[in-house]
Amino acid sequence: MAEKHTSLFPEIEPYNSGHLSVGNGHSLYWEECGNPNGLPVLFLHGGPGAGLSPSHRRFFDPTYYRIVLFDQRGAGKSTPLGEYRHNTTPLLIEDIESIRSMLGIAQWLVFGGSWGSTLALAYGEAHPAACLGFILRGIFLCTKAEVSWFINGMNWFFPEVYAEFAAAIPMEERHDLLQAYCKRLFSDDPAVYLLAAKSWSRYESSCLFLIPQASAVEEFEQVEVSLGLGRLEAHYMLHGGFMEEDQLINNVSKIRHLPAVIVQGRYDVICPPNTAWRLHQAWPESVLQVIPDAGHAALESGTAAALVAATEQFKSSRKFD
Repeated sequence: MAEKHTSLFPEIEPYNSGHLSVGNGHSLYWEECGNPNGLPVLFLHGGPGAGLSPSHRRFFDPTYYRIVLFDQRGAGKSTPLGEYRHNTTPLLIEDIESIRSMLGIAQWLVFGGSWGSTLALAYGEAHPAACLGFILRGIFLCTKAEVSWFINGMNWFFPEVYAEFAAAIPMEERHDLLQAYCKRLFSDDPAVYLLAAKSWSRYESSCLFLIPQASAVEEFEQVEVSLGLGRLEAHYMLHGGFMEEDQLINNVSKIRHLPAVIVQGRYDVICPPNTAWRLHQAWPESVLQVIPDAGHAALESGTAAALVAATEQFKSSRKFD
């Protein structure tokens, strides 16, 4: 049974894990949890660069699902931490296929939130035959408008947080905060890039929840999170996610035949609801669930409950009605 206070299933440990070398010095941490003979589901974490948390295993019934999770290039337990070179969306898609091949999986349900939704869509559009369906949260399509909103637009809702974010950059460079942060995040001097990564991560984590959580800020400021998150988010935003503008909307016809549920917080300031609405309009067969009392975080109660409900519904019907 899912735990009532969070809707999540009980904590579990992996039954299988390891590292997979994918070339150019990158090694991916991966793990499997739940039922080795169950229905495969792939969990894609956010960021990019945020890495895995033990809570990510808990959206799925471990008696039914074979749960596959991995830290994307430069994130979490994958090495080198924060490495942005040889780190692009096409390479991440190749990594997913390498993991699928290694584990002998023919098809899987794909589950991703925030940047994980971006990667889930990009992967699905590249390999639709490998996908059974999608559960997506806090939609991010990595368009120019969304990147601009993240860097500057959140000022409208979190002016004090934005002021601190901008204050880390000299006045003469504040006209282009993304370039200014990239200059520092990609520096070879740890004293420079670690400070910038901490500032970047504090900015995002302060805006995650409908009711801001100090514990989230503390977690994101840790080097093992902030370095991957700061460097890789800036890297992917700078390059438009290594996709053509609006590529994920333009190619959605490749996956429209597959079932999908979209869970979106009404007051998500990081990835505003308009993006989820745009995706749903392009993919009318999808189910859009707007959570009325949630921000961006996956573990807000309404959002977590909706995500678990989606995995349960797919378990029982293999589709979303």
